[in-house]
Amino acid sequence: MSENLKRQAAAKALEEARPGMRLGLGTGSTARHFVDLLGERVKGGFDCICVPTSEVTAAQAASLGIPLSTLEETPELDLTVDGADEVGPGLALIKGAGGALLREKIVAAASRRMVVIADASKVVPTLGRFPLSIEVNRFGLRVTLRMVEAVARAHEATGDVKLRLTASGEPLVTDGGHLILDALFGRISKPEALSADLHQVPGVVEHGLFLGLSSRAYIAGPNGIETIDA
Repeated sequence: MSENLKRQAAAKALEEARPGMRLGLGTGSTARHFVDLLGERVKGGFDCICVPTSEVTAAQAASLGIPLSTLEETPELDLTVDGADEVGPGLALIKGAGGALLREKIVAAASRRMVVIADASKVVPTLGRFPLSIEVNRFGLRVTLRMVEAVARAHEATGDVKLRLTASGEPLVTDGGHLILDALFGRISKPEALSADLHQVPGVVEHGLFLGLSSRAYIAGPNGIETIDA
């Protein structure tokens, strides 16, 4: 059921794509459906140029014959479509479960519009139930971890800050060569303040709070698609 809802949301977002557009392609289980559907349109002659937010998405898009570019070659995008781990009030988002949050945020910022696609389970009254991903430099990891823990305590986090590991028990390494800390807050009452505090920590490269970036969300539920505008 969930995968079907994700595909419905992806199909709705695809309606916004116009021939000749420069598109940002997100990463994750919901964005994967969008890339699949876009690939079908490209196969039928749809013209576009796309910038992927991860190596995984790049490989998927390339396998479908979707024309790809980079932000160096195409620094201004018309539309980015991506999923989210949580969708809060005002389209504040938590992203990062797929480990591509840095590139996702850069691509979103390079776009005129960002559209989020998700199933209804991702909509929350307050962000924080899902762990917040924080991409960090490898150098000085222990120091960075301690400072992030201090920020988490100051924001009354209910859970721990943990280094993300792979299934084999090794630290997960992002496409940019960084590591990821996952911080469980439980409730993020002041996302803007938390964002600012995390950016003040040396060693933090980026975090998964996407604030003021998304202009629309297509949320798929049992009763159809809900459109939420920021």
